[in-house]
Amino acid sequence: MLEFKNPKLWMQGWAKEESVRENSSSGGYATAIMRAFVEKDNCYVVSCVFEQGKFVFDAAKSKEECDRFTGSKYIKSNPNNAYRIIRNLLRENNKVLFLGLPCQVAGIKNYVGKNLEDNLYTIDLICHGTPSPNLLERYLRETYKKELQDISSIAFREKNDFDLREQRIRLTPISIQDRYTIAFLDSLDYTENCYSCDYARTDRISDLSLGDSWATQLPNEEAQKGISLALCQTKKGQYLLDIANIEKLPVDLEASVLANKQLQKPSIPPKQRADFFKRLKKSMKFSDAVLLAYPTKCVKQDIKYILYRLKLWGE
Repeated sequence: MLEFKNPKLWMQGWAKEESVRENSSSGGYATAIMRAFVEKDNCYVVSCVFEQGKFVFDAAKSKEECDRFTGSKYIKSNPNNAYRIIRNLLRENNKVLFLGLPCQVAGIKNYVGKNLEDNLYTIDLICHGTPSPNLLERYLRETYKKELQDISSIAFREKNDFDLREQRIRLTPISIQDRYTIAFLDSLDYTENCYSCDYARTDRISDLSLGDSWATQLPNEEAQKGISLALCQTKKGQYLLDIANIEKLPVDLEASVLANKQLQKPSIPPKQRADFFKRLKKSMKFSDAVLLAYPTKCVKQDIKYILYRLKLWGE
């Protein structure tokens, strides 16, 4: 049985290395910690990477390899290959840092067991819920005539801008939100078990939890660059924070919990969700199903796009 632990330390901040912060979705804590960890002897990082159209897990032993893991991934990744990788590395007396969703951390810890856990370090990412990759594949194929397996790089946000990007190029004009992102941000298309997640609470099962510091009182110019939130539960978590080249600042605990709802409870399924999936099963296009679920939000984005094409709005 995994033990839920109350965070002993809360902080916010960012990677001191400017390029790390700039290339991260938030403040760069995750990348800075991973980079510091692999610089130690016999230390590996295992996390999610997008390769050949799949969101899978791989091991990294250098800072350059760790950079492949950078960026938010609003999709359900497959951790199956992580189990074998981590167990083999631990059996060879290496230290391993696993970074993934809370449910994935739980799976890894249960799989590794007590005998190998001393050299296992874990970071969970504060998670809203995740859609099936099949939905992303369907949306890209229907809307942009793109196959996920043919895309070399995909991103889901850049700082406070939430949108799909291929090789860091937006698929929609700036400030126009695509249908996939609308569905994700409104919790419309998560897999069923996300709405009853046991890990959406303040007590955590990992050594360290990372997310966005949405409730920060720091100056806006810092918020625009991205600010990370860290919840530390264990001595291993404290070690990860100590070795990283990061700015560490105090943060309001109550405000952080209120701003990160998944530190209180799981996402609530919208009333439109059942009809949304019924329409998909009847072969309605993903974009059209989202439009029927959220007509006002979608039409607003469509009007922006028309104005953009007429050069009456945007860049």
